Amino acid sequence: MRKFILAVMAVTAAGAAVLTTSAPAAAQDYPWCVQGKGVGYPGECMYTTRAQCMASASGRLATCGLNPYVAFGRQRGPAYRGGY
Repeated sequence: MRKFILAVMAVTAAGAAVLTTSAPAAAQDYPWCVQGKGVGYPGECMYTTRAQCMASASGRLATCGLNPYVAFGRQRGPAYRGGY
């Protein structure tokens, strides 16, 4: 019984470690990203206004751009009605 409890605790701890190290999904919902060398793609997308982004990019040899996940996200097309 003791081995079973220790095994459950180990699996629970491993699951908690995976959950805490994954990136939050909402991180890609901000419209402005600091973009430049060393920032990666699409950049540091954590700014709600362009002014915030420009203030963060100042002095970093970086610029601001729209978050491509927000700007070019999945767009809705016309509903499929079947047939011709």
